[in-house]
Amino acid sequence: MLCHGEGLLSSLTALLGVVLALSRSPALACLLTAGLYLALHLFSLEPAAPQSAQRVLRPRGAAARIAHRGGAHDAPENTLAAIRQAAENGATGVELDLEFTADGVPILMHDETVERTTDGSGKLCDLTFDEIRRLNPSAKHRLWNKFQGEKVPTLREAVVESMHRNLIIYFDVKGHANQMRQADRNVVTALTHRPWHLSHFGDGTPRFSSSWKHYLYMMMDVILDWSVHSFLWRLCGVSAFLIQKNFVSQEYVRHWSSKGIQVVAWTVNTFAEKSYYESILESSYITDSLVEDCDPHY
Repeated sequence: MLCHGEGLLSSLTALLGVVLALSRSPALACLLTAGLYLALHLFSLEPAAPQSAQRVLRPRGAAARIAHRGGAHDAPENTLAAIRQAAENGATGVELDLEFTADGVPILMHDETVERTTDGSGKLCDLTFDEIRRLNPSAKHRLWNKFQGEKVPTLREAVVESMHRNLIIYFDVKGHANQMRQADRNVVTALTHRPWHLSHFGDGTPRFSSSWKHYLYMMMDVILDWSVHSFLWRLCGVSAFLIQKNFVSQEYVRHWSSKGIQVVAWTVNTFAEKSYYESILESSYITDSLVEDCDPHY
């Protein structure tokens, strides 16, 4: 069932006003607004059952500590070693990146290329599983000498290791989320959002040197932000928002909690921030390290 609320009502009212002002046609404005409402009603995915969502998002009845890419500061990202290290360091769960090799094998990898994290080169879509398996995912990590002999793991290996360590798993499935959700309605889904990410890099610097392109993408950022908070969360049937930490507040957490949506912030990398999220916000967070303060891993 489509959830009704003041956010959706305000969005539809604003759309009605804009279309009416631009078209000068009450009939067209009403038709387009009614069409959007009907589309949301017909095509919105049902969120996972609240009990299922709670088991994933607050598995022990409290804020969860999720190791980003397995804890990329503490161990080589997206490896079995990272999963083991995260468990030892007290993580509640791990966030892992799912991708596919050229021959269709699901593996853990964040980038579309292998240069940043391994001793190899090339695009992931051009490399077979056997070729990927020969790479060293520890080669460029700051603690590479501590994690020798690691291999890029398969999805199955990562799931087995995480279950063995009693860790919940957040999968970033890149372009394959829709297929996973359609295959299993019990999959708990979330929207990941960083305001201004179309116009700015993760460190805040502009993506484009051209002024017109910069401001064009800033306008697109505004539209995307409005869409995410107005109707995309309903359309996708999400149970959580994974949002960049700088945009999280007590009011923001309360707002989404009232709608049955959990807020999970990323990337929370200092002990002071973690204490704030656990004690004040009582909100789960994703971190690059469970043992020390560190810079974010983009």
